[in-house]
Amino acid sequence: MRVVLTAGLAVMVSSAALHAQQQPPPPAAPAATAPTPPTVTASRTFTAPAGMILNAVRPERVADFEKVIAFLQSALESSSNPTVRAQAQGWRVFKASEPGPNGAVVYAFFFDPTVQGADYGLGRILAEAYPDQAKLQEIWKLYTDSLASGGSLLSLTPVKAGAAAESPEVKEATPKPPQP
Repeated sequence: MRVVLTAGLAVMVSSAALHAQQQPPPPAAPAATAPTPPTVTASRTFTAPAGMILNAVRPERVADFEKVIAFLQSALESSSNPTVRAQAQGWRVFKASEPGPNGAVVYAFFFDPTVQGADYGLGRILAEAYPDQAKLQEIWKLYTDSLASGGSLLSLTPVKAGAAAESPEVKEATPKPPQP
C-alpha cells in the first residue's frame, strides 16, 4: 500500500507541477473583499473504491492550512450525518516530505474506502459542522488563503498483483529470458 501511495503521490506531484507551470496565477483579489463562504458547487465525488485529493499549500500558510485540517477533523468526528461518519472512517491526511511545485507544501487527503456517491467537498462538511456564518467564513478564509492551487481529485482503482502479466498485450511485449 505504501508503494502504491508513494508512487501515486510522486506521479501526482509531478503532474501538479506541470499543471502549475501551464496555468497563469489567478488575479489578486481586492484586499477589502471578504472571502465568499462555501457554497454547494460541482460535486467532489469518487468513481473508484479509493481516492485522493492533492492540495498544494503556500509554504508561509502551512499553519493556517493545518488549522483548517483540525476544524475538518473535528467536523468529521462530531457529525451526526451517517454519510459524513462513513467518509470519516476512510479519510486520512498526509503531508509530503518533499517540496511540491514552486516550493508548495503538498497535503494528500487519502480515502480508502470511498463512500459511493458521497460529496467530499470541504465546504459542505464544514458548513454542516459550523452553522455560525462568521466562524465558517473565518475557516473558509484560512482555507482559501492557504492554497497555492486547487485540489486535484483522483479516483484510484487497486491493481491486482500479476494482473498486467496476464494480459495478452503484456505477454507479447515481455521479453523472454535467453535459453541456455
